[in-house]
Amino acid sequence: MKSPICDMLGIEFPLLAFSHCRDVVAAVSRAGGFGVLGATVHTPDTLERELKWIDDHVDGKPYGIDVLIPENISTSGEKDVTWKSLEARVPQEHRTYTRELLKKYDIELTTTEVAADQPQPFDAKTALQLLEVSFNHPIRLIANALGVPPKAMIEMGKTHGVPVAALVGAKEHALRQVAAGVDILVVQGTEAGGHCGEVSTMVLVPEVIKAIKEIRDVPVLAAGGIMTGRQMAACMAMGAAGAWTGSVWLATVEAETSEIFREKMIAASSRDAVRSKGRTGKPARQLRSVWTDAWDRAPDSPGALPMPLQSIISRDAFNSIDRAAASGNAKARDLVSYFVGQGVGLIDSVKSAGAVVQEFKEEFAEAVDHMNALVAE
Repeated sequence: MKSPICDMLGIEFPLLAFSHCRDVVAAVSRAGGFGVLGATVHTPDTLERELKWIDDHVDGKPYGIDVLIPENISTSGEKDVTWKSLEARVPQEHRTYTRELLKKYDIELTTTEVAADQPQPFDAKTALQLLEVSFNHPIRLIANALGVPPKAMIEMGKTHGVPVAALVGAKEHALRQVAAGVDILVVQGTEAGGHCGEVSTMVLVPEVIKAIKEIRDVPVLAAGGIMTGRQMAACMAMGAAGAWTGSVWLATVEAETSEIFREKMIAASSRDAVRSKGRTGKPARQLRSVWTDAWDRAPDSPGALPMPLQSIISRDAFNSIDRAAASGNAKARDLVSYFVGQGVGLIDSVKSAGAVVQEFKEEFAEAVDHMNALVAE
């Protein structure tokens, strides 16, 4: 394939797979795609272990990492903000609301003790430390979400000869990213899981490509709801150089998701993937649950706190929910949720990551053949 993404990343098929699971990353890269490890939840030490494992299991194939450095966060400009200092800022009203919500479903809210100096969620300084660890490994891409990457991140990429990608959810975001010097744009429609905007992939991809055309030649990866090779082919027909995918890997045998969540994914329709601030404080698409309804729809909801304060609440809550569900609490299943895109309606079974890559390739080829046949007629 002649896609510029293949040349930049050293791959045969421009299918990128974002996952928090190292097994998925390695399996996708081995199968000819490109695995991208979500590193935000890691410390430098745990990331070192994960990347060493990937190096040992990826058969020399390329892979990348993704960090999350928000431009707009309630603690912007503050220095040395710790998890514990943020805990003190969470209003008692929100703590009580969370505890009472879980109590209705026979779930005891337990808290996880953190070190006194543990950085806040989405800490920029920590993210840059993660990048330093990553460059000790043969990574071929670094990516950032929720804003323009810090200048230091772009400079690190240039120094190490590693392309820097950035996720965007609007044309205006794309123009800022191009001006900042990123190498790849991940143009993500509202169908996507996790943090997303309001414009559909089908509209946003050509809009961004048109907007940046006269400024600089930056390859675009289409993202948002892409679950099949046919969808990938459609996006590339619009001018994308490949696809960035996430939700489809949550239903693989290698994924970090629980069996309960996989069952809920298979049963879900596209309408069950909703945008909610209830988990992070920013609109993020996830599987609708009692939790999302409680924060977004309930008349007694105190309203989600801004990022990163809402993450302080939700981390302990979801740890408690998942433990209760795994231990057999049937009522807890109603609260089990995770970030997932509208493409969840296309998931009908659990497969291996390698099998998913192969299906993408076959369906992509079929779509291309179909279009060629139409043109020939």
